[in-house]
Amino acid sequence: MSRIGRMPIKIPPDVKITIEGNTVRVEGPKGRLEREIPANTKLVVENGRAVIEKAGEEKPGTAMLGLTRTLVANMVDGVTKGFQRNLELTGVGYRASLQGRKLVMTLGYSHPVEYEPPADIEIEVPAVTRIIIRGADKEKVGRVAAKIRSFRSPEPYKGKGVRYEGEKIRLKAGKAGLKKR
Repeated sequence: MSRIGRMPIKIPPDVKITIEGNTVRVEGPKGRLEREIPANTKLVVENGRAVIEKAGEEKPGTAMLGLTRTLVANMVDGVTKGFQRNLELTGVGYRASLQGRKLVMTLGYSHPVEYEPPADIEIEVPAVTRIIIRGADKEKVGRVAAKIRSFRSPEPYKGKGVRYEGEKIRLKAGKAGLKKR
């Protein structure tokens, strides 16, 4: 049995978990999340703790325990604390701003790049070269951050582009130049 799958999930008092068939709904101060869990696992909520158990003795049920436990734990964390990803813009003239909910970025193209985030994702631009993405769903926050990063991924010669905060870009040496004769 999975070590992670065996660990119980602590449920804060302001979080409510409801189970209908294979659908798990988690409600808390930061929002409401819903997810389908695999049919060969079941969620048992008791005494402020949630435990993932196998529904049968098949091997796929055992294989999904750790994943299911982590997904439910992320849902609980998301509705209580929320998740955040930070992006940095590196390059001359690279900047970001918000126009309403729309993120507008100048990334060295001939046109500004605009991105409208999903309804439950919040984007903040505290500085022109910094973007903060917040939300309750960890998967969606990561997907939005990856989408914004994909507009101009860091290039390997000068490191210009949109990168995650703290991301290290391995720079290439570039051309060695012509040998002097």
